[in-house]
Amino acid sequence: MVYFCTEMKPYADVILPLPLPRTFTYRVPEELIGTLRPGCRVVVPFGRKKYYTALVCRVHAEKPVGYEVRDVSALLDREPVLLPVQFTFWQWLADYYLCSVGDVYKAALPSGLKLESETVVEYNPDFEADEPLSEREQAVLDELSRASQQAITKLQQASGVKDIVGVVKRLMDRGAIFVREEMRQAYKPRTEARVKLAGAETLGEERLKTLFDRLGKAPRQLDLLMKYIELSGCASGRELREVSKKELLLRSGSSPAAFNSLVEKGVFETYRFEVGRLDRQQLTESELNPLNEFQQRAYDQIRASFRQKNVCLLQGVTGSGKTEIYIHLIRETLRQGKQVLYLLPEIALTAQITTRLKRVFGNRLGIYHSKYPDAERVEMWQSQLQEAKEYDIILGVRSSVFLPFRRLGLVIVDEEHETTYKQQDPAPRYHARNAAIMLASYYHACTLLGTATPSVESWFNAIEGKYGMVLLHERYKEMQLPRILPVDIGELLRKKRMTGQFSPLLVEHMAGALSRKEQVILFQNRRGFAPMIECRTCGWVPKCKHCDVSLTYHKGMNQLTCHYCGYTESVPRSCPACEGQELNPQGFGTEKVEEDVRTLFPQAKVARMDLDTTRTRTAYEKIIADFEQGKTDVLIGTQMVSKGLDFDHVSVVGILNADTLMNYPDFRAYERAYQLMAQVSGRAGRKNKQGTVILQTRSLEHPLIAQVMANDYPAMVKGQLNERKLFHYPPYHRLVYVYLKNRNERLLDLMARTMASRLRAIFGNRVLGPDHPPVKRIQSLYIKKIVVKIETGASLAQVRELLHQVQQDMLAEEPFKSLIVYYDVDPV
Repeated sequence: MVYFCTEMKPYADVILPLPLPRTFTYRVPEELIGTLRPGCRVVVPFGRKKYYTALVCRVHAEKPVGYEVRDVSALLDREPVLLPVQFTFWQWLADYYLCSVGDVYKAALPSGLKLESETVVEYNPDFEADEPLSEREQAVLDELSRASQQAITKLQQASGVKDIVGVVKRLMDRGAIFVREEMRQAYKPRTEARVKLAGAETLGEERLKTLFDRLGKAPRQLDLLMKYIELSGCASGRELREVSKKELLLRSGSSPAAFNSLVEKGVFETYRFEVGRLDRQQLTESELNPLNEFQQRAYDQIRASFRQKNVCLLQGVTGSGKTEIYIHLIRETLRQGKQVLYLLPEIALTAQITTRLKRVFGNRLGIYHSKYPDAERVEMWQSQLQEAKEYDIILGVRSSVFLPFRRLGLVIVDEEHETTYKQQDPAPRYHARNAAIMLASYYHACTLLGTATPSVESWFNAIEGKYGMVLLHERYKEMQLPRILPVDIGELLRKKRMTGQFSPLLVEHMAGALSRKEQVILFQNRRGFAPMIECRTCGWVPKCKHCDVSLTYHKGMNQLTCHYCGYTESVPRSCPACEGQELNPQGFGTEKVEEDVRTLFPQAKVARMDLDTTRTRTAYEKIIADFEQGKTDVLIGTQMVSKGLDFDHVSVVGILNADTLMNYPDFRAYERAYQLMAQVSGRAGRKNKQGTVILQTRSLEHPLIAQVMANDYPAMVKGQLNERKLFHYPPYHRLVYVYLKNRNERLLDLMARTMASRLRAIFGNRVLGPDHPPVKRIQSLYIKKIVVKIETGASLAQVRELLHQVQQDMLAEEPFKSLIVYYDVDPV
């Protein structure tokens, strides 16, 4: 429980940014008693010579028993950086997703708010060697002779010594150096030089006249002083305006030398002023677009639903104008003096939505995601803690749920079905949609889940009455849904009528669209040039050294890359197994599609949007802006292009291979395939006329293809619910995946079988496995997976206790001490 102290409470419980199962108690130094509060950051020692930035969660007078209490080293904040409700939210995340609060802390706070200790090495000037030093020891001392104190990371880089920790330890043992830990802070406020008149508090006409007389023979300095008086308003009697040095020099056209002379003469004084990095310029707010008849009805139904239930599912077909409904709901929430959190599944979507929201709400909108520099995220966090600076609307991706809110009134989860809302690694492996619903409940706020293709769980919760539900089946301005034309590429391949990955029908429609100056989107959910290369002679395929996967071929970089651990190597000139010269790409990714389109349509302007081309914020913003402005004719992409983007002139969408979506070993494969195909199809014909979707598949008779063509979501979800009820899958049962990892494959097999048998003794036939996941080794660690199915009515707290007990019993046994165990609750 979090509470504030007003009396003598000399102990503090703190959360460390480590995966530890509990908090730790430290003694509060006398000078900090009464000033240290829950939510403040403190520096504490932990372990040997290590310091961490910890978060105070409780201040009390209960001396711990059983271990020596260490002192808090420093208090970093005058005011808390965490609000009381956030502690409650963090604890729920840790309990529900079976991780520690320290894991949540590491994920929640921007890096700039977490100080880290760094080893500093200092040369001992009194050291005399009694025996020869090794070459590496001498290299370290030579570098320290140039700068006697250096951080160990910089020392390693400057000296060129690779295993520097061992070298430093030997030198320390011999008394050649001293070692200490220093705290370093990643975030530094941005400041600028500001100017003021020396003695401005006694400024009057006589003082100004004296200054003018002194500078009579220095016209440039006098001009600079006159410009300062004009900019600051100090001669007008009004409140003085702060003037930056940069602005003064720019507006006056004076040189730095003239300015420095005025400082030396005691006319000007300079000081540093924190200006921040966030764009807070005033923007003119505009009126809302009126809702049409169908949107207005949906808006009214949502508001009526919120009077009965705090969560409402809005299923609106693609192009129905859901965003406009969100904007009207935001305006109503702001009128009530409350804040809004608007979640998106992809950073790529923020560019278009930002433009629309800023047009209406101006600088009341703040944006938060990982493509922004960490310093900006720190300032966003700090602004939310200050009533005068906080944003009324936060637009962001899943990490935005961790921001501090004081007046949260509405949470919008757009494209709520998207799997990218689920954090995979590291812990906490939370689902932002579910976390947002829980966060809203702490504020008694409402949550709107919006999508054209709801997740099966959300649909089930709506039809069972747990959520409200509103349907919007009419497209904006009564535009027709795109016509979907299926193509049997299996038959075309046999007849050798395919051009690369393109059927004749797709080529024909692309050519027609380009001739009419319309745009085309091509969807292939695999990046790179080809999933692998293969020796034509012996069948050799290059594999990752650290993972059990083939390396993906990236032609543009001429390298092979592992998409799991990032390992890369150059493409061999010949097969290392048989020295064959023919290494052929197998399969195709977005890079290959891009090359083929440029060959087929050399006059077309082509762009690609996948993880490789959107590494930075400006990269994806430019790709979208160019396509939006008609500078790009064909956009090729992975699932990034399937969701939420709104383009006026897209008339053709090509789904190049639907089978790769459906033929995946997962119980959600059909649901995901339907969602992706329906969403990417919705990008066609959104504003002007009916669009066309060319759906290429080898499984023309598959029922899912017919459901996509008919836009028959109810039929798809009905079949999925029947199947999942039969085999005890969500939403009828909750899943917990237990992952076990170890470098020793045989030992891991023994560990996994032992843990599975112990879990079966408790949970019975609810336990499946152990089995290997689709990729059985990642980053040199072998992986086993155990599935635990839990009835939705069962106590998750009890399940958590039982799982942790089995884990602790396993790790207490000598053969299993090296076992890595973690959990994935509600996997997607």
